[in-house]
Amino acid sequence: MCTTTPLRRALITVTATAAVALTATGTAVAVPVSGTAAAPRATAPAALHPVVELASERLATADLVAAAKWGTDSPIDDPAREQQVLDNVAAQAQQLGADPDEIRVIFRDQIEANKTVQRGLFQRWTDHPDQAPTTKPDLSVVRQEINRITSALVQSLAVTSEDRGTFACRPELALAAFQVRYENHLDGLHTRALVRALPSVCRN
Repeated sequence: MCTTTPLRRALITVTATAAVALTATGTAVAVPVSGTAAAPRATAPAALHPVVELASERLATADLVAAAKWGTDSPIDDPAREQQVLDNVAAQAQQLGADPDEIRVIFRDQIEANKTVQRGLFQRWTDHPDQAPTTKPDLSVVRQEINRITSALVQSLAVTSEDRGTFACRPELALAAFQVRYENHLDGLHTRALVRALPSVCRN
């Protein structure tokens, strides 16, 4: 279980202010509770907003991965694939002059967050079979998109290395996460997964 950090507490508060509704197709959307619909007024820090946005984009691919695996023998946990991702991001980080070990840790969180979405969707589809996907995306095509987002996220992490080492990082990251949740209309499941994806982004 993850330790509750200031970032997690801030985002858990955000999660608590939203009610989740499901469309007829089983797609989850966030519905603000009455009195909380106003958009955040502050502008997200320019340095960290792209990091959070890319983490959110990467999480969105978990829906496609889950749909591709649903009803098959493919497990959610795929240690070989996960190790390949971690090795690739470490190599890319080294080429960019970033700390490979730090990037590995951050992407371990990305992977666990992705699996949080997959497990949540599997449970939803088990409980509500009528909401389960009826078509399967091509997993190889989905992984090409994941690789694209992953590369962009490594680059964004490398560019923001200095920002991520300041004491202002966590409150700024929480603000960026709040805005990304609002902008992308994340439901409860994807908001919890975004919280899971971000704790290692800041060093302090």
